[in-house]
Amino acid sequence: MGAVLIRPAATDDLERIAAIYAPYVTDTVITFEIEVPSAQEWRQRFAAITESGLPFLVATLDDQVVGFAYAGPYRSRPAYRQTAEDSIYLAPESRGLGIGGRLLDELIVRTRAVGIRELVAVIADADNPASPALHARRGFVEVGRLTGVGHKHDRWVDTLLMQLSLGVR
Repeated sequence: MGAVLIRPAATDDLERIAAIYAPYVTDTVITFEIEVPSAQEWRQRFAAITESGLPFLVATLDDQVVGFAYAGPYRSRPAYRQTAEDSIYLAPESRGLGIGGRLLDELIVRTRAVGIRELVAVIADADNPASPALHARRGFVEVGRLTGVGHKHDRWVDTLLMQLSLGVR
């Protein structure tokens, strides 16, 4: 394996980010999105996250983007302003190489640095054992389950809620 670098995402990365994400939308229940986001939608998401001061990161392997992670607002109401939700997606060829862990580690550091107090993972709990395990290894604890809240690909899917307190007061 070549050199893995975790760095802030740039607008030039959005096409590759979209390509990594699309199969999760079309082929899995890991995301509850039904339609693949357009390039314009990715530009809007990227701008909203970065302009709010939250981190949006990419992992590169030999200068090729192979994964991304970001922290987005957990909810829109002001009382949630110090809570964020993490999202991590990897290209198929980069799974199992420790890249997801490196992305999550850096995301934790950067969310803490911008004053986020609680980091929440909302994980589609079907065909996705790697994500809860990854989060648990980083100290996230299971705090709840929402049963049958998502319907995609003709099945009902639960979400697992995991949370990490970042110690920011």
